[in-house]
Amino acid sequence: MTSRTVPAANDAREAPGSTPADAGTWTLGDRTVRRIGFGAMRLTGSAAFHEGTPRDRAQSLAVLRRAVELGVNHIDTAAFYFSRLRSANELINSALSPYAEDLVIATKVGPTRDASGEWTTAARPDQLRGQVEENLRQLGRDHLDLVNLRVMGQRDVSEHFGALAELRAAGLVRHLGLSSVRPEHLDQARAVAPVVCVQNRYGLDARDGDGVLSACAALGIAFVPFFSIAGEGRESGAVRAEHPEVLAVARAHGASPAQVRLAWVLRRGPHVLVIPGTGDPAHLADNVAAGALRLTDEEVTLLDAVGAQDPVG
Repeated sequence: MTSRTVPAANDAREAPGSTPADAGTWTLGDRTVRRIGFGAMRLTGSAAFHEGTPRDRAQSLAVLRRAVELGVNHIDTAAFYFSRLRSANELINSALSPYAEDLVIATKVGPTRDASGEWTTAARPDQLRGQVEENLRQLGRDHLDLVNLRVMGQRDVSEHFGALAELRAAGLVRHLGLSSVRPEHLDQARAVAPVVCVQNRYGLDARDGDGVLSACAALGIAFVPFFSIAGEGRESGAVRAEHPEVLAVARAHGASPAQVRLAWVLRRGPHVLVIPGTGDPAHLADNVAAGALRLTDEEVTLLDAVGAQDPVG
């Protein structure tokens, strides 16, 4: 099925009572999702994986439930999202099972971590079934809506993607995507099986993914950027002073810099789906409200020019 977009109906700049529907929808294969989703990585702690303080379990569960109440129906996770005391998949299962029919849970395979949290070698093609089954077990599902192959330095992904295509044919996986790829990886994968999305690091300060973003637009494939708010801080969150241009636009709209960054990313194309992650209820509401923020063409041009400039401060 060809992916398509449905424009948002609400064109208001202010966002009282905002929902993810304000940003419109996109169809991943045969599943329609709202363009503002939720990334589960930060549910496990104050910093990624085994670093930092484990997040309060009750708060993480509440954030997940609130996200769905607000209208989020696209959640991104992975079995390797775990910290000393928390597993993102287990939290999702506990908070949201039995799952709503329209909820799409996307997960990733490829990287491997041992029980102590240390990263080990990337999975071989014959190990991907075990990773898929681990996600199924943790999430309490009999199939996965979407599995993204996280590329870990491979020059050719055909064999790995072929292994996932076999699991798709067997009914364990509904749709396939890619993560952290170059344009040639997309071509290699598409020669094996349909690709419904690509997840790459992308944001105002990370524009090297423009080529893949454009390729996805031409092919009708969803582009799902990660670290759109954190930028170079990656798993640790935003660590640099904000660009004055972002602050100026935020002041003009009575919005937060994070909302401006998300709104700018959403303007890159109707096929762009954002998955901001948080374990904080206030940040969740802030992220969701970004869907109602309408940047002017002049503001988009101003933000476009920021590019790789160093922020002041």
